Amino acid sequence: MLHKTRGIVLKTTLYSESSVVVQIFTEKFGIQSYMINGVKKPRAKIRMNMLQPLHLVEMVVYHKTNTTIQRISELRPTPIFSTIPYDIVKSTMVIFLNEVLYKSIRQQTTDEHLFGFIFNAVCWLDESSAMNVNFHLSFLLKLSRFLGFAPSTQTKSDQSYFDLQEGEFKSRIPVHPDFLEKQEAALFISLFEQPLDQLSSIKMENKVRRLILEKILRYYELHTASFGEVRSHQVLEEVLS
Repeated sequence: MLHKTRGIVLKTTLYSESSVVVQIFTEKFGIQSYMINGVKKPRAKIRMNMLQPLHLVEMVVYHKTNTTIQRISELRPTPIFSTIPYDIVKSTMVIFLNEVLYKSIRQQTTDEHLFGFIFNAVCWLDESSAMNVNFHLSFLLKLSRFLGFAPSTQTKSDQSYFDLQEGEFKSRIPVHPDFLEKQEAALFISLFEQPLDQLSSIKMENKVRRLILEKILRYYELHTASFGEVRSHQVLEEVLS
């Protein structure tokens, strides 16, 4: 049976000389694997450049329950990116965010709210003429709400330390190293709460941005099973420095 659904491309793996298996986070079925034949042929209907990380697509798919690899009847980029492929900061940021998403939502089933958040945020990034360099930090912290481990923003006057393991503020320094002190904790929560179009109000130096990113990735490690090591952020840090 054929179904229409939107999708977000997460990972493309070569299967043969002209075939690939693509993992796509779909709005209707959650993450699915699709076999696509002939992507490298000159007249291919579905080409490799349509299957880049975090590309947004509309599809007509065959869907069978209890099948590990599905088939695609039609696929087209929607919307077609106007800036991400041509902006080194945006394209590097997308590669990094794609890696985190692949590691953190790979076990998700259908989740229209999570899908909508990612889809709309990527659209905003592409359409933004003055993209803020803190976008990736804010995106990941906002994403945590949909993954079930949003940081608690409730704090009392004597609570200055944010415990990454507990996801909440503490009045005393935790006995472990996974925490943020007052200044960094305030930035952490601001990035979580501030709308994407108001990120310019949050100022931080490169070294502070690196620290916050390290703590966010540690936060994901602590709250996501089998998260593993993220490597692409090193390239992103070079681009942003």
